[in-house]
Amino acid sequence: MVSAGLVLSQSYQHLDSEKYSIPISNCTTLNVYSTTKPHNLKIASLQKGLVVACNGTERIGEGSGFGFPVLVCPKETYFSGSATVNLSKTSSAIKVRKEFVMDRTARNKVGNMRLENQRTRALIRYLCNLYQENSNFRFPFLKLTEFAVSVGLEATFKKIVPVGRVFVTYEILGNIVDVKVDLSQIETENRKRIFVLNEQSASFFRKYHDSKGTALFDGQIGAWDNVEAEWACFTDAQGQVGFRLWQAKDAVFRRGRETMRDCLDWAGLDYEVNPDSEKFEYRIELLGGKSSW
Repeated sequence: MVSAGLVLSQSYQHLDSEKYSIPISNCTTLNVYSTTKPHNLKIASLQKGLVVACNGTERIGEGSGFGFPVLVCPKETYFSGSATVNLSKTSSAIKVRKEFVMDRTARNKVGNMRLENQRTRALIRYLCNLYQENSNFRFPFLKLTEFAVSVGLEATFKKIVPVGRVFVTYEILGNIVDVKVDLSQIETENRKRIFVLNEQSASFFRKYHDSKGTALFDGQIGAWDNVEAEWACFTDAQGQVGFRLWQAKDAVFRRGRETMRDCLDWAGLDYEVNPDSEKFEYRIELLGGKSSW
């Protein structure tokens, strides 16, 4: 069962509306937007990947959604604020093809003062890298960030000349989503690091477990820790709704979860892709509820 408005066809059709919904089970739906909705917290102006909704309520929080690309170039980190969506339906599956234009970069400001000095930006990049790579630095960094937010520090995303486009195809069959990322439109010299994020709300997805038997809850989960298990999973606190991802070829697999009032609300399983890759593929399994297919 799928929402109305898409004619059975092998070819892609442009999504003219703002939103398209795909029922997965009796309690779970995947939403895709052609705009930057939902407008939550600091990434309100960015595009999103697939958005999980449970019982009619979207559970993405400040997450990026499933299959959201981030491109780290030598001088800037690029995000997407513009996109087009095309859809295709066959007798067995729905395909969503989203073209992410990599045309935003992060900036910080305090009040009306923008922190765009190169030294300041370099320091912020250094602290972010230290945060990702050193678990002992994370708690003090979050406390520092919380204080900075309380005195008016605000993250923004500035529109700049696009560095390229990333094409992401989501093929949805039952409760399985096969994701294919096409990086061929990004010049090789601009591929310092490539991330594909799969993030929903930390306020809703509070439990983590994996195939090695690791079980974590809320603050135990941490952020940006490597996953060595074959697969990993996030669920809600009751373990009734969730999503599972697997190790993928030519990628580092990581888990993370962060919450901070008025700033952070994401939990997810992310990949750092080999920057020489032209294509990247992986699978998501959605857990819970009775299938709508």
